[in-house]
Amino acid sequence: MKNEDVAKSLDKTADLLEIDGADSFRVNSYRRAARSVKDATEDVFQLAAENRLTDLPGIGKGMSKHIQDFLTTGHIEILDELEAKLPHGLPALLEIPGMGPKKVALVFKQLGVGNLDDLKRIIESSEMAQLPGLGEASVRKIAEGVAFLESSHGRTPLGVALPIAEEFAEAVRSLKGVKRVEIAGSLRRGCETIGDIDLLCEAANGETVVDGFTKLSAARRVLAAGATKGSITVQVEGDRELQIDLRVVEADAFGAALQYFTGSKEHNVRLREKAIARKWRLNEYGLYDGEKRVAGKKEDEIYKKLGLAWVPPELREDRGEFEAEGSFDSLISLDDIRGDLHMHTVASDGRNSIEEMAVAAKARGYEYIAICDHSKSSVIANGLSIERMKKHIEDIRTADRNVKGITILAGCECDILPDGSMDFPDDILAECDWVVASIHSAMTAGPTGKHGATQRTLAAMNNPYVCAIGHPTGRLINRRAAMELDMSAVVEAAVETKTMLEINASWQRLDLKDNHVRQAIEAGVTLVIDTDAHHVDQLGQMPLGVTTARRGGARKDQVVNTGTLAALRRWIAAKRKRA
Repeated sequence: MKNEDVAKSLDKTADLLEIDGADSFRVNSYRRAARSVKDATEDVFQLAAENRLTDLPGIGKGMSKHIQDFLTTGHIEILDELEAKLPHGLPALLEIPGMGPKKVALVFKQLGVGNLDDLKRIIESSEMAQLPGLGEASVRKIAEGVAFLESSHGRTPLGVALPIAEEFAEAVRSLKGVKRVEIAGSLRRGCETIGDIDLLCEAANGETVVDGFTKLSAARRVLAAGATKGSITVQVEGDRELQIDLRVVEADAFGAALQYFTGSKEHNVRLREKAIARKWRLNEYGLYDGEKRVAGKKEDEIYKKLGLAWVPPELREDRGEFEAEGSFDSLISLDDIRGDLHMHTVASDGRNSIEEMAVAAKARGYEYIAICDHSKSSVIANGLSIERMKKHIEDIRTADRNVKGITILAGCECDILPDGSMDFPDDILAECDWVVASIHSAMTAGPTGKHGATQRTLAAMNNPYVCAIGHPTGRLINRRAAMELDMSAVVEAAVETKTMLEINASWQRLDLKDNHVRQAIEAGVTLVIDTDAHHVDQLGQMPLGVTTARRGGARKDQVVNTGTLAALRRWIAAKRKRA
């Protein structure tokens, strides 16, 4: 059972309690517990076995008992009672824009709405508009929300949403009267998936800018158009829609708005608490001492006035950023990356030659790269036989001599086989400069036992020629769940064996994810950020990996490919001494 399973059950309990009319303190206790379990870097099952659940923030003895019951029986008593009492379709209604718990409770108790189909029926019959506190305008917005939900179910991966956001930000910049545009929201924080896109704009005439925004040719539907805010949808991934919100803000409040619409709810609550402690108030318009605005024009002023270091957007999740000492200047940045150590060529399933990948990497300012084509068992990826691999190593050496200004390392992405052995023998691995070991098959095997994902990974790390574990959990965002991997055991073994863990920057992977990055660096693991590029354009995915590393709090000195080639070779040599 995974931490995510426990967190989902606790969140569902909170949702049903809120719909049932429970007091806010009780509801929020379950929400805090859910978030604490989800953010935990250790396996909750292990924590429970060691009676350490109460070590997690927001989890007392009572909540610990609920979690213990769930881990033992798969049930939480209060959740079972609520599910028996309330219709199963009610929590889904909370996903509809404009439908909070109070409105869900209202339509359920007054009109017997138990699911989305019931809601659509009462909207069409006009019964909903007769309820107290609603009306035709509110119901119309909810109806639009239903239509949007049905066409945009699911969250959008960071790598899909970011280019769209950048395209629309540039389009807004070109509108008359616009002085500044910034991407905000969860996208600016670098979350792996996002619900919608938030854009902030500085301009004197908001209505004109919003009108131009809603008339952009790529807009599929206009959801709102006012004096300071506009909302549109664009088509993504088939017929699904993604919402883009534009807010027009005056110059004196731009920094406050950027902070407000970037930080997570939890981060912003903590920041407001610090303002209240000074008898000030903080909102999207500024930081106020009485009626006097003491900060707001620049984002960093907000933090400075509250006695805090400016917090990078990626860390604004209330995961320790307020307790950190000093500044965040040592956090890794894209400019720190000096090489990319995982890419493929036409030798296996890539689209470009060794030389083409090297020239493209050199153009990005890299000092070194590693060519890591697939091993023989990856048949679907045209994996190399032993003989082909020997010839490929020779080809890489030749390319290294011919392409000046960048070092090309001979590497491979070697499959970790179902029995834990490596797909290439050690004599082939020893000829390589760099070896990435990855699991590509039998990914659904159980987490324990000789052939589980954890044991296979540990076996690979014990091989002296394995430099890094590639995309360690094997997940594909929104497509394939992570393997059942004991990350604590993997992290411990990585430190012991001097094996690096990869942050795979492919937008479909981002693996390690941010929580695992934090767990790894706290234990002393050295990371490597790679693109896993299969053609030259995919080398451009490196910023996504760096963003994920930043969300995990990784510093420059904790990522091997921010260092020199000489330092990298020393690290590899130290690992190989184990042979």
